[in-house]
Amino acid sequence: MIPNEIREKLQDIVNGTRLEGATDRCAKVRNLLIEGFGTGSTIKAEFEGRAIIKEKQTDFLKSWTKEAGLWLDALPAESEYLTKGGESKVYLASDRLNVLKVNDAIYYATWGEYLTSLVLHNLLFPNTVYSLIGFTEIDNTLHAVLSQPFIEGEQATLDDIRDLLSYNGFENTRRQDYYNAEFGLVLEDMHDENVIANSDVLFFIDTVFYVMRK
Repeated sequence: MIPNEIREKLQDIVNGTRLEGATDRCAKVRNLLIEGFGTGSTIKAEFEGRAIIKEKQTDFLKSWTKEAGLWLDALPAESEYLTKGGESKVYLASDRLNVLKVNDAIYYATWGEYLTSLVLHNLLFPNTVYSLIGFTEIDNTLHAVLSQPFIEGEQATLDDIRDLLSYNGFENTRRQDYYNAEFGLVLEDMHDENVIANSDVLFFIDTVFYVMRK
């Protein structure tokens, strides 16, 4: 079950509250976007209509990251390309202990929604926490560059994924999508390639969260 301390933080995120005292960059950038653009629940029927908000957030992030020293003209040296998923290009970092994920937030109507998804992931799955390195531009499109621990192991079974998520209040709704009614959270695409099993521990390496209500 989700501990009470984490439940309180989850409620704050779902309510669109700034996370006071945040030290990680994902939460800090989310706070900035909330201050400048507000927040709201995901309404997929309005995905295209919210493109103007994403464009404004893109302009803001380009300007702010350059001032803050988080703009990357290129990926970190000696990064080794591994694969491309649905939303990210994945590279092995030079330390061989982490992977770099380069993501244009294509699955999200706004950058705010994307950063909220990262914050949710870091709260619920701290053993595969995302660290925001910075932002860059590829083919005239803004991308976030993230670091995540490199996990070795086998693909988790769908039954094990379902059992763990169910234990923590996420009901399997269809295929590999889940919903937590208490917090109004959708967790999508939890198939076996996105969860690694190692020594009976599940490591969620790719998650897509949506807040469906405030």
